[in-house]
Amino acid sequence: MTVTLLKVLRSGAIAAIALGASSAAQADVRVLFREGAPTDRFEIRNTGGCPLGPMTLRLDLSESSGGLIFDTSASGPGVQVYQPFELVAGAELVRAVSDVRDGGRSVELLLAGLHARQEVAFTIDVDDTLVESPWGQTQVAGSEIKGAEVAIDFDEAGAGLPPVEARFDANAVALLPVSNCVS
Repeated sequence: MTVTLLKVLRSGAIAAIALGASSAAQADVRVLFREGAPTDRFEIRNTGGCPLGPMTLRLDLSESSGGLIFDTSASGPGVQVYQPFELVAGAELVRAVSDVRDGGRSVELLLAGLHARQEVAFTIDVDDTLVESPWGQTQVAGSEIKGAEVAIDFDEAGAGLPPVEARFDANAVALLPVSNCVS
């Protein structure tokens, strides 16, 4: 009888742990850079199961290993092809975008929020400023964005979540872990 009681207690403890784990979900934000010709693409996605409230997302290329810049006009420091900033997904979630200067290295997006699995994406031309680079200055290898920073500051309506920041890795991905939330 003691063995049976232990089995029941152990099963109950395992079930309680499983229930507790399923009620807390991580709401990570993944930012992905995709090199394209003639436009490059940044994808911002809530990969978790919890909605995120209003936030400001800042992308800063100044620490990138390739010395990356935005090439938004024909006359400027960029090379050959240029493309202005254009929202291509989730435009309804974007309340405002900072001015993206030709040759600039940063942009801020004010987002109304991101529900689970929602995405905001924009296209723009990104060039490197290296004298010698893997694919030339008009195309950016994933390793050239390594070190660029993404930061999120949540508005007061963001449920008191602390700011988070991450850097792009050599695979052109930045993952920002957001505090646990209850789903």
